[in-house]
Amino acid sequence: MAENAITNKINFYKPEKRFIIPIKNFHIPKKLFSEYKKNKYNFLINKKFSEVINHCAKKRVQDNNTWINKTIINSYTQLFNYGFAKSIECYENEKLVGGLYGVHLGGCFFGESMFSIKKNTSKLALLFLVSILKKENFFLLDSQFFNKHLLQFGAYEITDTKYQEILKSSVNKKCCFPSYLNFQKSISVLQLTNHKS
Repeated sequence: MAENAITNKINFYKPEKRFIIPIKNFHIPKKLFSEYKKNKYNFLINKKFSEVINHCAKKRVQDNNTWINKTIINSYTQLFNYGFAKSIECYENEKLVGGLYGVHLGGCFFGESMFSIKKNTSKLALLFLVSILKKENFFLLDSQFFNKHLLQFGAYEITDTKYQEILKSSVNKKCCFPSYLNFQKSISVLQLTNHKS
């Protein structure tokens, strides 16, 4: 992570506790799922990675800062070109209005950042991502640091020791990250989740 947008330096952090979003037991808020099923938005994979990461790099309203600098943007763009970094994109009338990006290794997806231009679009992109991960039998969705906004999805912290155990077993799994997922299939996969409220 960078201290701000203008520095070229990046710092490496190892959390004492990892914040994990469950895949199998993902919790779906009913109102959000109802909005998702209205099919107001179109979800695509890896079409505008550069736009997604640059939206994520914009200063946050709450602290007027960002941890994503040019070094990070360039590094993750290279990872995208090598096939490791992925983006989930939410469109309204062909306009990008929300999304997220992260890294896929084995049976793991490491979420990096998300953004919304319209209300809830980053959360809707997360639902689409989880439907992919569930369908392809991913084992780990790592959100890294505690985020109170993700608690509604059943996210929880684990010790680094436990995290290393899970990481070791899941990174060696062979899970495909598709370039396309039919939206109705996404709904079907998410409907199999019993954890809704």
